[in-house]
Amino acid sequence: MSPDPDAPPSAPPPPPAAATQPRRSSRKRVKSAAATEAEAEINRKALRSETRARQRRAGTENPGPLAAAEMEDAEAELEGADRDASRAEPRGNGKRRQSRAAKEKPRTRRGADKGKQKETAEAQEQAPADDDVCAEEPDSEEMAMEEEAVAALEAEEEEKAKAGGEEGSAEKVVARKRVARPSKERKAHGSEDHFVGEPIPDHEARQRWPGRYSTKGPDSHARRCVEDEELKARRHYRSANVDNVIYQLDDDVYVKAGPDEDNYIGRITEFFEGLDQGSYFTCQWFFRTADTVISPKVLKVHDHRHDHKRVFLSEERNDNMIECIVSKINIIHVDPNTAPQAKAQFTKDCDFYYDMSYSVAYSTFANLPADNDGVSSSAASNISDDAVDSSKETLVSGFQASSDAHTETTSLLDLYSGCGAMSTGLCLGAALSNFKLETRWAVDMNAYACESLKYNHPRSKVRNEKAEDFLALLKEWDALCTKYVVQKDITMESEVAQSLTDDEDEPLSEDTYEVEKLLDICHGDPNSTGQVGLWFKVRWKGYDPSYDTWEPIDGLRLLFFSCLFFLFLFCLQYLTRGTYFRDCPQRIIDFVERGYRENILPLPGTVDVICGGPPCQGISGFNRFRMREDPLKDEKNKQMVIFMDIVEYLRPKYVLMENVVDILKFADGFLGRYALSRLVAMNYQARLGMMVAGCYGLPQFRMRVFIWGALPSMVLPKFLLPTHDVVKRGVVPNEFEQSVVAYNETEAPRLRKALFLADAISDLPEVGNHQPNDVMDFTIGPKTEFQRYIRLNRKAMMDYSFDGEADSGESKLFDHQPLRLNDDDYERVQQIPLKKGANFRDLKGVKVGINNTVEWDPDVPRVLLSSGKPLVPDYAMSFIKGKSLKPFGRLWWDETVPTVVTRAEPHNQSILHPSQARVLTIRENARLQGFPDYYRLFGPIKQKYMQVGNAVAVPVARALGYSLGMAYTGRLDGDGPLIKLPRSFTRTSSVFSGGEDVEMEEVLDL
Repeated sequence: MSPDPDAPPSAPPPPPAAATQPRRSSRKRVKSAAATEAEAEINRKALRSETRARQRRAGTENPGPLAAAEMEDAEAELEGADRDASRAEPRGNGKRRQSRAAKEKPRTRRGADKGKQKETAEAQEQAPADDDVCAEEPDSEEMAMEEEAVAALEAEEEEKAKAGGEEGSAEKVVARKRVARPSKERKAHGSEDHFVGEPIPDHEARQRWPGRYSTKGPDSHARRCVEDEELKARRHYRSANVDNVIYQLDDDVYVKAGPDEDNYIGRITEFFEGLDQGSYFTCQWFFRTADTVISPKVLKVHDHRHDHKRVFLSEERNDNMIECIVSKINIIHVDPNTAPQAKAQFTKDCDFYYDMSYSVAYSTFANLPADNDGVSSSAASNISDDAVDSSKETLVSGFQASSDAHTETTSLLDLYSGCGAMSTGLCLGAALSNFKLETRWAVDMNAYACESLKYNHPRSKVRNEKAEDFLALLKEWDALCTKYVVQKDITMESEVAQSLTDDEDEPLSEDTYEVEKLLDICHGDPNSTGQVGLWFKVRWKGYDPSYDTWEPIDGLRLLFFSCLFFLFLFCLQYLTRGTYFRDCPQRIIDFVERGYRENILPLPGTVDVICGGPPCQGISGFNRFRMREDPLKDEKNKQMVIFMDIVEYLRPKYVLMENVVDILKFADGFLGRYALSRLVAMNYQARLGMMVAGCYGLPQFRMRVFIWGALPSMVLPKFLLPTHDVVKRGVVPNEFEQSVVAYNETEAPRLRKALFLADAISDLPEVGNHQPNDVMDFTIGPKTEFQRYIRLNRKAMMDYSFDGEADSGESKLFDHQPLRLNDDDYERVQQIPLKKGANFRDLKGVKVGINNTVEWDPDVPRVLLSSGKPLVPDYAMSFIKGKSLKPFGRLWWDETVPTVVTRAEPHNQSILHPSQARVLTIRENARLQGFPDYYRLFGPIKQKYMQVGNAVAVPVARALGYSLGMAYTGRLDGDGPLIKLPRSFTRTSSVFSGGEDVEMEEVLDL
């Protein structure tokens, strides 16, 4: 507790035997007895917490025959959220160190504690073991809720199939063109509205609008919506008279909309007389914010706002009768880099302004292409183009990277980092684009995941804390740096600190507690005292690290009085009571100055890239109490808000958010729309896409949503087209179908063959049901190109986490351990045949009846296990009304998995190895996620499974990292949302593997 001005602090007793320790990695550190005991207690509490959580929570793999991938995606997201609650590790014990009165005693743990050390060691060994064994039976509530979710997904799939049958033919014509546009309103011929002046010369009209005069079909005009017929023209005009108002080409106008709708906004790009002698105009549409993917419902959220004058120029066009024109309006183009104050001045007299374009495909908000920058309504605007600062706009349209842009290191902050798969992939991909990206900071609630990330990224500053505490810390840190480093306005405080350290060499009295240095900083309540605020981790002079404590800043800087009189009173109060703390003010200054130099925390404007996947447990299909009307009111979804708040505070150049597809399904995609809305409101360019892991060289489907954000001064990254074929699974939200990263149906790309289980894991050595060793040797060489690639060391993969040097242990095989089945399940698994499609239905006493439903074989007595329990459990027979093939299902070599899950229990999912009596190991799952073999994980076995299952597929992140590097350095060509990966991305002539040069014609790109 912090000192109370009205009472002297008591002498700090020695830390208790089971005191919890601050968060820190135990790797490369000799633990004190106190730390050993503390860690054991943490493990015991965490195990009890997880056991209770697993009994309550809902979320397992989909065992049903339909929509399996989507169910597994929801399960992975749900468990990813639960991990935060079950594995949050306390930072400290809240106790001060031992009194100086005991200075004659050795400053180590007392001998009286030795009796507990043996107990603690035994508990430590036992706790992880309990976490490494499969539960005997699945939770009944989980099974019931899973069945409900399967029924809902079956209904969704049926509805989608029906809709596809009715509209499929239309979708194939123009697969990626759709827009909410005004319906045509055509009046009878003979209207008073008419064209003005002579027609445009025929040769000029045919040159400008060749499609109007050609005989080709509707596909010749790619920009038009599929329902819009291609009108042919007799002649074109430059102006028209509508309601006695003359309209010219490039005028911006209101266009009549339907009943109870606001008038549409558009720009006139053509006047022409049709073959039917009708008078038409073509309108290029502007979109209000509410007309885009950002729905009116999202606009009601109060944590951000959009300027009602802001519109977005699109490439969507429609033909309408000139009678639909309502009136002229004043729309100006504003440079997206214009400061808010200047923008307000520029736009005060206009009706609308635009600074970005909008495209329905991939929900893209982007800077205007270079050829559109000058098409603003300058004639309708009284604002000179000279008033707009176009320096940054020029940088965007013709980005020229600095001479050292390819070599200087760019910083990345990984939020909700897990074990670091997303940031790892981004860095690997960026390196392949000749761009160096480094994970400088990472934040996650799971202590084991943080340890895994820290091991693989030793130079990264990894923080085990809540994202909201991290945001609060950033604000406090900014204030400290501004005060003590930037402004240097601390003369009095420095003098005070110096006055207190003049006698530094003098012996300390018994009641003096001297701060040697401050080690760390956090915001929250590390001691669980109910006191939330800014805390420092203190190393007390003369005491070993086991006595380090977390102290509130108010307790350390009470000497920071601006008035020396009050300082005197404070010191007098404590000196007369016999106790005071020495050197605190100067130690705070030293820590802030050192932390600022070492960049221990990001400051606004200093972060280049933020990536992360905020958990949204509240939208999970297994959550019966989901808030559909306002998902953000659900505390389980608040991390989406926190993520965007951090982005808004730090203002990175680039943002990449990942999440499950459910954010586009639940409540009409509210959370996905919200994420886009926040980015656009912050003046970021934005783009949304759904990427399938299998399309980039993995034997799993696993679709995820990715949202790019880029400052207007930067180039917006594109999504990467697939390199591999894939076994398709799951359901895509109808409204976001065109956000699936894929080739158009009309294209026939040459993709590599889909990968299967054998491609990924057939070279791994055989292990038993129980494998205690997490490090072993390979027994054979790689059999496939994928295996040859995945075995590469850090240097060959261009992983700069260790300064490009290979780790000494990289030739070893890590984490090739299965979740140990309990005795009953192991006996069951031994009787599952080693054949494709085998599952519990192959056990004695089960037969398949009508409608593919299992039933008991009346001719076979109930078979019992050695324990007396039935060989075929009741839950397997009744699961999904007896139609599921999942319980104790065996995978096969020529199959893929829908998604890598966070749990390895075989009760209601197919996860058995093709040829061994066990579930897939952690390393086998990691292979399916694209983790390099050198990537090592930490924690109990169940925690390692969770880290792998919650991760972003590394190959997908690698592809995105390549696009990021190309965008950052201005090397992306064209304005479209997609690019192909170059051949150089998937080929190499020589790679370094296992200490030898291995010649490879092709290395599987991902």
